[in-house]
Amino acid sequence: MAGTMRRALVPVADGTEEIEAVTIIDVLRRAGVEVTVASAMPALKVTASRGVVIEADCLLDECGNGPWDLVALPGGMPGAEHLAGSELLMGIVREQLAGDRWLGAICAAPVVVLGRHGLLGDRRATCHSGFRNELRGLAAAVSDDVVVRDGNLVTSQAPGTAMAFALELVSCLLGGDKRRAVAGPMAAT
Repeated sequence: MAGTMRRALVPVADGTEEIEAVTIIDVLRRAGVEVTVASAMPALKVTASRGVVIEADCLLDECGNGPWDLVALPGGMPGAEHLAGSELLMGIVREQLAGDRWLGAICAAPVVVLGRHGLLGDRRATCHSGFRNELRGLAAAVSDDVVVRDGNLVTSQAPGTAMAFALELVSCLLGGDKRRAVAGPMAAT
């Protein structure tokens, strides 16, 4: 796919962790990825976990124009529960995994969206420390690493790891050189 613009889907919902969602969206766009922010709620505007209002590009049911190069799931509660409750989104997530396309999940999302639906399987993963014990029963191995890549799945821990997570997603889609080019001006590593 050299020369083809990469496409990413970032679903959001009421209660989504705003630092995670905005960091993912921003960093991917800085890398030149075409990002579609889709609301899993009945309205375009969602109220994130700390009261920040995020306006999505479209409703989730209006953006079924996959396949996506990446689907990145922000955490936050009850945002992750809303994402997990969307049958449409869960179908998209299953297609990503089955199609060996990139899937990212951070904070509560590795457990609430993926693990509780039996989608972690034999993969190594990480998540928010508050969900770590539950993750032990849902993934093959639990890692303390800030970001974990296992096959086409990338997981991370919390709002404080969102930059490292988003930059890893850039690496997955576009390689290490692009990651460094995006990270440099932001003084990120």
